[in-house]
Amino acid sequence: MLIPEDDFPLHQAALPLAHTMDGHPNAYDRFWFNGYTEEYYFAVALGLYPNRGVIDAAFSVVDAGQQRSVFSGDRLTGRETEVGAVRIEILEPLRVNRVIVNAPQQGLRADLMYTRRSDAFEEPRQTLHDGPRIFLDVTRATQVGTWEGWIETPDRRIEVLPGTYGTKDRSWGVRPVGEALPGAPGTRAPQLCFWWAPLNFENGAVHFMSFDDSHGRPLSRSVQERPLEGLGDAIHHSGHLVLQTLSGTRRPQSAQLVLDDESIGLEPLFRFHMRGAGYGHPTYSHGRWHGEAFTDGEVLVVDDLDPLAFPNLHIQQIVRATRGTQVGLGVLESIIVGPYTPMGLEGLLNGA
Repeated sequence: MLIPEDDFPLHQAALPLAHTMDGHPNAYDRFWFNGYTEEYYFAVALGLYPNRGVIDAAFSVVDAGQQRSVFSGDRLTGRETEVGAVRIEILEPLRVNRVIVNAPQQGLRADLMYTRRSDAFEEPRQTLHDGPRIFLDVTRATQVGTWEGWIETPDRRIEVLPGTYGTKDRSWGVRPVGEALPGAPGTRAPQLCFWWAPLNFENGAVHFMSFDDSHGRPLSRSVQERPLEGLGDAIHHSGHLVLQTLSGTRRPQSAQLVLDDESIGLEPLFRFHMRGAGYGHPTYSHGRWHGEAFTDGEVLVVDDLDPLAFPNLHIQQIVRATRGTQVGLGVLESIIVGPYTPMGLEGLLNGA
């Protein structure tokens, strides 16, 4: 099967570009963006699943304690970056993107421009197995940036002022998506702990990523400082999180990111539930085929959500980051399933 993008010299095998990852059904290719101030947060996700023939996207906003989302999905016919209510335009590859949302029935419209602050960088490849089977095999390119534009909800028009902080993540590979695969049940222990913390400061950014085992030992970890675009090379550190758990939950009440012989204090301000961008959503999780094209919405009161229900575990906390005299803003993303001794977590979904 040929698609228009086959006219570009991008082939990695003796196959048209539509044929992906040796046919693995869980192959995916995804855009992820977020933007935030100390008052509001928004996120965009758009994913292509070539071997499932599906494309889906979501846009979600947290403002004044309410999380409003729109979800769209359809049949994948090429390598487009638009579905239903959400469109992503690549104006300058790895540097400038435009996000347009037109979902009046779901109460969301937006026109937003993203520009990178730091060069994009490749995180260490993240590979997890379920016995002999691939559970996760991912490459992620991350960069911090700024936004400008506007968002409209039924409550107000948010003017996203130039310089508003955010992050872009492009990832691709194999990860659990869509309907469960046939075959024998998996044998992998039901334990997963993922941390992801891009932190924006005036003079650059700090980025932390870690997959941890149940004892907090890293299966894959990256800790680095990223200078502003064109102002030098990254500085790599050893590092880890020191966490204080909020009682009755699986999320931090506060945290410190330790870098060699210094630390950055992370003070959570409010949170975004990743279900609003399709991650673990009970209906609109990534890569599912719903029988036809669709656009639908959801409105949640964040503080009313059960913190131990599985669809609500995966979160990004908007955090004020303090490093000496510098004060920045970023996110601390987490999902913790199963035991995790650094936070005193036992069982599959038990709270602290």
